[in-house]
Amino acid sequence: MNIETKSYKHCDLIEVAGRVDSATAPQLADAINALTDAGHFRIILDFSKLEFISSAGLRVLINAQKNCKRYNRGEVMLTAVPQNVYSALDLAGFTSLFTIKDTVIDAVGSF
Repeated sequence: MNIETKSYKHCDLIEVAGRVDSATAPQLADAINALTDAGHFRIILDFSKLEFISSAGLRVLINAQKNCKRYNRGEVMLTAVPQNVYSALDLAGFTSLFTIKDTVIDAVGSF
């Protein structure tokens, strides 16, 4: 898995490539926690290059969303979600918990 972080004026973008499973989920959690520890709570996750996400990855997503939405500080937004990942999110009931945008530009613009 490869993770790249970019900062914008009103939000931060994390590009996730490869597979998020039990071995790599802690890396994603560390990247998100680094942002939230710095006081950044408007986070966009770009999944355009994501191939697979396991339950460990889903757990990281829900914990990040809870942390960001606490006290109305912000939210975690998903963008460019591949169909197989969207199906996993839908099956877990997560599609109603996250704002999902088609492109990074749409997501950045909505903050």
